[in-house]
Amino acid sequence: MAFWLEKETRVLVQGITGGAGSFHARGMLEYGTKLVAGVTPGKGGQKFNGVVPIFDTVEQAVRETGANATAVFVPPAFAADSIMEAVDANLPLVVAITEGIPILDMVRVKQFMQGRSSRLLGPNCPGLIAPGLQCKIGIMPGFIHRPGRVGVVSRSGTLTYEAVYRLTELGLGQSMAIGLGGDPINGTDFIDALEAFEADEETDAILLLGEIGGNAEEEAAEHIRTRCTKPVVGFIAGMSAPPGKRMGHAGAIISGSQGTAAEKVAALKRANIEVVDSPMELGSVVKKLLDKRAQGG
Repeated sequence: MAFWLEKETRVLVQGITGGAGSFHARGMLEYGTKLVAGVTPGKGGQKFNGVVPIFDTVEQAVRETGANATAVFVPPAFAADSIMEAVDANLPLVVAITEGIPILDMVRVKQFMQGRSSRLLGPNCPGLIAPGLQCKIGIMPGFIHRPGRVGVVSRSGTLTYEAVYRLTELGLGQSMAIGLGGDPINGTDFIDALEAFEADEETDAILLLGEIGGNAEEEAAEHIRTRCTKPVVGFIAGMSAPPGKRMGHAGAIISGSQGTAAEKVAALKRANIEVVDSPMELGSVVKKLLDKRAQGG
């Protein structure tokens, strides 16, 4: 895998002493991620799990350990400041797991990040995982993943897990699975992931999982139509969602006639993307397209 994660990616966890941070930090360690530091103000000098040093600031952690990626598990009221602290420390990858960050706080984050080199994934996302590298940052269950050549990008965490499981049970592994998050204002989007998968020599097909709200899927469909040469399978959650009611994610809401699942499905189909009606079909349809391509179809 040549993008975003490497075998030697050195990860720190902001909020490592909290309930969620400590639980998932252990999961990352068990999966094989090189977790080199934690950050909790006031607890510098302690160790997590007996081996991972804890620092008071991100700047200290980066200077002492060479960390080049972070997972943010800080409570919503303080998460935006934690993201900006990581960006200010020039970390190349910032993965914000925290759910419930106020929208105006994320507006501040987006403004702060202008002209800077850090990539933000999330917030309110499950993170990302590269099974072949035994490296994950976030909360994705490692045991359902296997190394392979299908790239997965999704706005939904649990839908990502379902898709990955369907691929794995058919013997189709993943080059990388990326959870974008479901908030109205976030960092990395579908097009960023699609460009990376298109350029990645270890990815043969792409699975795109969307949901109601916004127009990210429509923009992705146009990008796929004009820029992608690899087969893409799509699924949109929320066909029965009523207008005006938020469904799960802060960004999953139909406003007027905009953001409906039907509109998104239509946009994907106009781009000649194979769209499935049920998550149960995701693995089998990807396998069908890969088999067809292997036969020269």
